[in-house]
Amino acid sequence: MTKSSEQPVSLLKEIQPLIQNIQDFAGEKTSSINILRTLGYGLFLLALFDWVALFIPSKFIDPAWEFQTMGALVERVPVPLIALALIFFGESHFRGKLELRLLKFISWLTLILATVFILLIPVGTINAIRLSENSQTQLVKASQQRTAQAENVEKRLSQATPEQISNLLKNQGRSLDGRKPEEVKKQLLSQVSNAKNQIKTQAKAVQSTQELNLLKRAVKWNLGALLSAALFISFWMQTSWVRKIKLSRR
Repeated sequence: MTKSSEQPVSLLKEIQPLIQNIQDFAGEKTSSINILRTLGYGLFLLALFDWVALFIPSKFIDPAWEFQTMGALVERVPVPLIALALIFFGESHFRGKLELRLLKFISWLTLILATVFILLIPVGTINAIRLSENSQTQLVKASQQRTAQAENVEKRLSQATPEQISNLLKNQGRSLDGRKPEEVKKQLLSQVSNAKNQIKTQAKAVQSTQELNLLKRAVKWNLGALLSAALFISFWMQTSWVRKIKLSRR
């Protein structure tokens, strides 16, 4: 055998291990990609199951339910976003026609989800306003009822006789302790007046706290819905490659 014929043979022997290493690496890479994609599909299905469960039972007329459901949807967004990143990992490599068709559907689904989260923003804002008005109405009603009760007690005390004041203290296990009934009466009226002021102060404090908490949740969830919509739109734009693939019907 001549030297010229021996060179290709020796070169082939040197290249074969390299080719085998490349093939092994490609096989390992395919397996890893499949694992990531399978995990992505699983997480995406779990997220969809979780979202569907939020609407059972549905109370679309109730602003509190709508507001809480919006928040729950936004809070659960990270899982489907991570799932989508895993599903589309590796683009069209190592995929069959059936999976590519599924990817086209998921790509369009990201645009639908983006639209849903954009629509959640005005819905969440309107429901936050409605909840604030309802809460304020309930607080005012409760405050008025308690104030009316205090005023009724105040009226009865102002009309009470010294004997009635003494009997009132006896019923409470107390006594005049040498004080005049009129003095005790003034003290009781002063306590009732302070209680009326406390009712108003407490109502304002509760209303302020509730409005602050409602505002914090509304801002958090509205911003979350906006960011979620932007991320879903980004997925839709970045996956244009799958929508451009033309697949045969066979």
